[in-house]
Amino acid sequence: MGRTALIVIDMLSTYEHEDAEVLVGSVRKALPGIGVLLERARAADAPVVYVNDNFGRWRSHHGEILEAALSGPCADLVEPIEPDEESLFVVKARHSIFYETPLAYLLSQLGARRVVLCGQVTEQCVLYSALDAHIRHLDVVVALDAVAPIDAELADAALRMMERNMAAELRPSGEITFEDERAD
Repeated sequence: MGRTALIVIDMLSTYEHEDAEVLVGSVRKALPGIGVLLERARAADAPVVYVNDNFGRWRSHHGEILEAALSGPCADLVEPIEPDEESLFVVKARHSIFYETPLAYLLSQLGARRVVLCGQVTEQCVLYSALDAHIRHLDVVVALDAVAPIDAELADAALRMMERNMAAELRPSGEITFEDERAD
């Protein structure tokens, strides 16, 4: 089997983009579920990996991205879920958390065979990341109450696609566990 890693997608944001107004409401609804996942993963000593867009700032690193998000107009959406000192961080530039990032290598080094995805945007980055995880033979779980859509109808279709085409488990955050399944 293998370990389970929690992947937090694009939650460190200043929300200064075209769809921000709609997305902010969805993020507010997803925050409690993300909080539950962070608490459960940390309690189980499971890897927590924040994978975040660099917003085209090619000299940025995770500290600068976090600082910008905490200084932005929606800092209240970042503070409750900000990375702790144990959290890992991967910078991405495109929709998928795997596209031209070291995430696949990192997960293999951690012994992770199962990923729990949460964050934003359900019908974009979460969908593409679930597909890329699936084609890398990782087991995929999507936390239904911890993903934030821009378009609810497209998000519902994306979730159905993840379940049907990528064998993703769709579960509420309270039903997701992070037990270490490594053989002794």
